[in-house]
Amino acid sequence: MTHVHVVGFGMGPHHLTGEAVAALAATDYVLAVRKGERDELLDVRRRICAAHGVELVEVADPERDRDDPADYPGAVKAWHHARVEAFANVLEQRRGTAGFLVWGDPSLYDSTLRIIDQLAARIDLTWDVVPGISAPQLLAARHRIVLHEVGQPVHVTTARRLPEALDAGERNVLVMLASEASLTTLDALPDWRIWWGANLGTDGEELVAGSVGGVLPEIRAARDRARDRAGWVMDAYLLRAPSEKS
Repeated sequence: MTHVHVVGFGMGPHHLTGEAVAALAATDYVLAVRKGERDELLDVRRRICAAHGVELVEVADPERDRDDPADYPGAVKAWHHARVEAFANVLEQRRGTAGFLVWGDPSLYDSTLRIIDQLAARIDLTWDVVPGISAPQLLAARHRIVLHEVGQPVHVTTARRLPEALDAGERNVLVMLASEASLTTLDALPDWRIWWGANLGTDGEELVAGSVGGVLPEIRAARDRARDRAGWVMDAYLLRAPSEKS
């Protein structure tokens, strides 16, 4: 039987918790997908493995339709199935304890645990999960805010589904998986408050806060800087509607 440690590592080696370090010490090799010749995110995993004496086994990432497919859930499901096949081939050939290093925290907008579930249905394995520092935690810490007002909820969603959340009346929204195109949704919310961050926890971190109408151009410029510096950009933001009090 194979055992798998799923380890959240935040945005890099400096975010590893004591529990994560212990899990890596008990891991023989880490499985990771490789996305093309230049993969900055894989490089971080490579550095973590090297620092903790763990072998990194790279698996080519299966092709995925990223051009806004009509059947988005179906496209993601097919992509996950292809990843399961690739990972299963490695796990069936090797002995020892395997690991998966997950950006941020495995519980939030990451599919590793879904893939592990599918692997467990195919091969004999057990697994455990080590939590990591998430983007919402970092966003709140950097801006020194609480993500919700007293006694009120915070709605967590993706940029793709932000219009749906606004139509449903949500007034305090944490948005993840943003994109340049998704920022156009914010044009209709000039009086809302925004706390935005890109590449949180890295040397190229960018932060902007203020009224949407006042800082949206600054956010676009900061997003470009983050991408130019790192070659990629991951951003998240909290949107809060104006107070309804008179």
